Amino acid sequence: MTVETQQDKELILASYQKLLASCKRSNTPETKAMIEKAFHFAWDAHRGVRRKSGEPYIIHPIEVAEIAAKEIGLGTKSIVAALLHDVVEDTDYTVEDIAHHFGDKVAAIVDGLTKISGAFNQQTSMQAENFRKMLLTLSDDIRVIILKIADRLHNMRTLSSMPLRKQMKIAGETLFLFAPLAHRLGLYKIKSELEDLSLMYEHPEDYKNIAEKIRNKEAEQELVIDQIIQPIKKRLNDNNIICTVIDRPRSIFSIWNKIENHKIKIEDIYDLPAIRVIFKPQEDVPEKNQCWNIYSLITDIYKPKPERIRDWMSTPKANGYEALHMTAMGPFGKWVEIQICSNRMNEIAERGFIAHSRYNTDSESELDKWLKDVREILENPESDALAFLDEFRLNLFSQEIQVFTPKGLIKTLPKHASALDFAYEIHTDIGNQCIGAKVNHKLVSLNTILRSGDQVEILTSNKQKPKPEWLEYVVTAKAKSKIKAEFKDDRKRLIRAGNKILEEHLQSIGLILNSKATKKLMEHYQFTNKDELFLNFGSSKLKLEEIEGIVKKKSKNKFIKYWKLQLFGSDEKKETPDKLDSKPEIDKKKPFLLEETMSEEKYKIATCCKPIPGDDVVGYVDMANNVTIHKRKCPNALKLMSSQGDRILEANWTSHRLMSFLAIIELNGIDKIGIVNDITSIISKDHHVNMRSIHFESHDGVFEGLIHLYVHNTEDLNNLMKKLIKIKGLDNVRRIENIEEYS
Repeated sequence: MTVETQQDKELILASYQKLLASCKRSNTPETKAMIEKAFHFAWDAHRGVRRKSGEPYIIHPIEVAEIAAKEIGLGTKSIVAALLHDVVEDTDYTVEDIAHHFGDKVAAIVDGLTKISGAFNQQTSMQAENFRKMLLTLSDDIRVIILKIADRLHNMRTLSSMPLRKQMKIAGETLFLFAPLAHRLGLYKIKSELEDLSLMYEHPEDYKNIAEKIRNKEAEQELVIDQIIQPIKKRLNDNNIICTVIDRPRSIFSIWNKIENHKIKIEDIYDLPAIRVIFKPQEDVPEKNQCWNIYSLITDIYKPKPERIRDWMSTPKANGYEALHMTAMGPFGKWVEIQICSNRMNEIAERGFIAHSRYNTDSESELDKWLKDVREILENPESDALAFLDEFRLNLFSQEIQVFTPKGLIKTLPKHASALDFAYEIHTDIGNQCIGAKVNHKLVSLNTILRSGDQVEILTSNKQKPKPEWLEYVVTAKAKSKIKAEFKDDRKRLIRAGNKILEEHLQSIGLILNSKATKKLMEHYQFTNKDELFLNFGSSKLKLEEIEGIVKKKSKNKFIKYWKLQLFGSDEKKETPDKLDSKPEIDKKKPFLLEETMSEEKYKIATCCKPIPGDDVVGYVDMANNVTIHKRKCPNALKLMSSQGDRILEANWTSHRLMSFLAIIELNGIDKIGIVNDITSIISKDHHVNMRSIHFESHDGVFEGLIHLYVHNTEDLNNLMKKLIKIKGLDNVRRIENIEEYS
């Protein structure tokens, strides 16, 4: 507790006045009095407490309330709940106290926002449990989720005051769950800001480089946008259309994501410029007709790309988004994306669920259907919080398709959904009894991937029952949860059987099924948990003949060394099992140094991404204090940061010159005599790098190549790639990040 200064009071009151100015919907004496009461109640409860940044704690709930009011457009009860959202968690006040002073509805919202403070099973992630509890309130009031997003946005805006380990944890969780959740609720601006802020802390160098390139091209971009906008404005004004035409620049995260996914340069993102035409609709003329009229006028100026037209008016996105998108060839030979929408559509695009619910009071929207699905999943949540978190995240799909029933009804599904997903979308019983489907009147299998516009008829049989492999066919959370519910008992029986089979077999050859043996088997078969291991033995998918060799196999150093250990001498002593099992506690508050002389017992390199010295990495500490090193951009690392952030630690490389690490580079260019010799000469002679394998293919005058090589660190690899790209005829050289696919 600290003393509140006069300067603190002035800062608090100034923040509160700023909040009041944002409360446009709370303009009656009663609502203003309620907000005033909540402000003083929260101020008194948090008095003397400060945030990590040093400012009075009450500033945080005030800022969250302002985000709720100004940026999302929530009403009085939500603003009051935002002001009080940390009172129950951080002070002696209870939910009953909140209900007594502010009513049951506000108390229910605050309760949903209050984190769990009890003790949990060691295997359970606190983060995942907190998120599950918050979601369970969804069946009562969606404002809980929206306020949680507002709370997270303010935490991200003030994340710089937190230590690096906390920054990675919170940023990972934000990118993994909260940004997709904001997208699903139609909060586009907030979603984009959450993604950008997450990128700023997870990959600061990438963020800085893209931001700098955008700044350097800003003047050129403004010129291009102005050249695009002016003719459109004139044409629409000449046709008596009242409108605003604004620039819609891509977010830094979306640029980074496209660069990472498509392995392209920022200059190659062809639809980087984007504008939005927002028109005031004429009365008695459908907005959809007016959008197409504007489209017609714009295509008189700029030629459209036919395959890049998106009609989100006839079939709105699941988050309520409506607009007409087109890509056209603008001045200077630049492609530009043009979004056409009415004032109403634009408000829904910016404010999402809240604006959508104001305009749609009668019919059930896609968002309402999604909420129904979520509530259905929440009725029987997974016992494992992490599995539940994964199931829920499946429902946060951002890319959607629309498919038709035989009667012409539209169903919205995530991209890559199968015919089996569609069956479960219709009804659980239809999904459980599904034996096949007809897509566009053609018979197909259950795992056929659907495309937007398909018409699907499901074929069923009373004798059909769900099968375990069906889980590999579906992508929707609804389908997965229904399939799991059907054979959950069978799964438990097979897990118990597998455990017993494994234990008896090991005993028959003089071994014990302990944690060390289980760990070796899980690593060999690449399972993330022992239940999956036992399940595969219980269902006879794995052979017992291999077990002895796997369990008895000694651990080998995964690093390839240029110099053998005996060259330097070795006085390593064999460690007893007891010594191996009692590893010292890792101090997560200090950076974990990846020293070259460390044995593999100190840390291991993740097989999913195989980072090399110089890569941005994080460490994950498991229950046995083993440290696994992942690339920060690795999808598995992102998942761990979001669900088990307390086990994440900062990791830094030291100098690495003795050990070499496997890397893969991909090359392509114009095929010419001697180019392969030029490439291999630079690698082996100029840079003295060992190659494990080399593969080249040539077709139609173009060649593609993959080279597996051993390098000390990213600096050596980057220098080599810079030298290679100078070879005449070589068009592109890049490092393969997902090394598993090519090993």
